[in-house]
Amino acid sequence: MTTPTARFTPGDILTRAQIHPVLGGSGFAGICPAREKRNVLIFSDSKIGRRYGYRDGWLSEEDAFGPIFTYTGAGKRGNQTLEGGNAAILDHASMGRTLHVFIAVGNVPGTGTRTHKYIGEFKVDDEHRPYDIREAKDELGADRNVIVFRLRPTGPYIREESDTLPLAPRPRIRFQRTAGSLARTYRRKRRQRQPQTETARIEALRDDLAEAFEEHETAAGMDIGQMELSLQNSTDQLSFEIYNQTNHTIYQPTGSAAPESITQALAQLLHAQHHLKTAVPDQPLHLMVLAPSLPREDLRDLLSEHGIGLVYRTETGDFSELIGGISATDGHQSFRCLDCPVSVPA
Repeated sequence: MTTPTARFTPGDILTRAQIHPVLGGSGFAGICPAREKRNVLIFSDSKIGRRYGYRDGWLSEEDAFGPIFTYTGAGKRGNQTLEGGNAAILDHASMGRTLHVFIAVGNVPGTGTRTHKYIGEFKVDDEHRPYDIREAKDELGADRNVIVFRLRPTGPYIREESDTLPLAPRPRIRFQRTAGSLARTYRRKRRQRQPQTETARIEALRDDLAEAFEEHETAAGMDIGQMELSLQNSTDQLSFEIYNQTNHTIYQPTGSAAPESITQALAQLLHAQHHLKTAVPDQPLHLMVLAPSLPREDLRDLLSEHGIGLVYRTETGDFSELIGGISATDGHQSFRCLDCPVSVPA
């Protein structure tokens, strides 16, 4: 459902006093649900973002689905949650609401009234991934997890250089202990409110496998968390929800041992390998596919050819590891990999 916005064209500079009577909502919050107009209004302000170490804006690159605008959710202290305004963004489509995005650009001359540039109507990137969990500071300076929504325009929009995120001059790696588990929790709660499709079933199997493996590794004394990799000369980043900081291993979980799932996981790991080679050239970093069962032989050979290891769940519920097609007797000490990229500092 699209809300008529005949008075607003992408690029218009407006005050909230002009915006709210047309699109609904009120107040000065960054996220304004407007039930009566069936809208959700999003206001991005770089002045606020700088206080907490983040910036909203367009990614410089487009992917196969088009351009992406990133917006950091609401919540000034502690971990952000998918409640309140954040839930309004995530669930806008199922609630029949349209997202309208504005960027603060200045003030009305001689006053403290903020002006906002209308950049268009958007939707959450449900077809690819609706949000990332990233690390940032809260208003007290403490580390916390924030929700960064990925939004795609659904009609005319304006995209200016000043609203585009700067390219990362070099790769940057961050380790977060709770972000991966938190993301799985959010996905699980959302699936409970949505129709059960085959895609949702595979995603649930993948998350259950990741959760069980993380618990298994943690019980063995491993330091497990999420790795965030900012890509050099890019505004995008890769996230791996299972990273073993103790033995420098990235695991890419799959919800199936079918060829499509295994090759997709392989592609993700090879993409990371390409960028990690230039990050910290000190120690090897191990790359592993985590599968719910043993893939067929040609897929195992494919992983081995690319120097990618395999961990799979056995019929008894345990985890078994293959290195170059040979079963490892010790899941941690016997680890080797082929053509590994570099290590991540603790």
